[in-house]
Amino acid sequence: MQELISVWVRDPRIQKVDFWHAYLDYEICIHTNSLAFNKKSSCVRRRYSEFVWLRQKLQENALLVVNLPELPPKNPFFSLNNARQIAARMEGLRQFLEEILRNTVLLSDSCLHLFLQSQLSVKNIEACAEGKSHYTVAEAIQNSQTQRFGSEEKSQEGRETDSE
Repeated sequence: MQELISVWVRDPRIQKVDFWHAYLDYEICIHTNSLAFNKKSSCVRRRYSEFVWLRQKLQENALLVVNLPELPPKNPFFSLNNARQIAARMEGLRQFLEEILRNTVLLSDSCLHLFLQSQLSVKNIEACAEGKSHYTVAEAIQNSQTQRFGSEEKSQEGRETDSE
């Protein structure tokens, strides 16, 4: 059986910090039959700066063994209202993830798994990966509340159970 890892970067959303500050985040969805993943389907939301952190962390953890792909460049004139710029960035982020997920050395990195399959912040990902949290990597991933795949089925099951 051939291993398959599909990744999507979609659904950009503007997140308002305050009156003057906002950023975009993106939904990152994974669907796989790979043995490297305990959870076969998941979706999380991440922003560009978190991708920058991930690339840096993977580079540190892989040392010089792996030549990492580049992220789409940070554009000082990036506009939250420019659909073409947003689409180009999403495609660049997807290509970045696809290339990383083809590398077996990087697939063993717990920071990558936590980034892709948990809603933990960067700070909490680091703590968990270093064993400095009260939960394991597997627990953080399994307890992630943002599931898109199957969530409709579960809510439907819940409604059927409630009516019985």
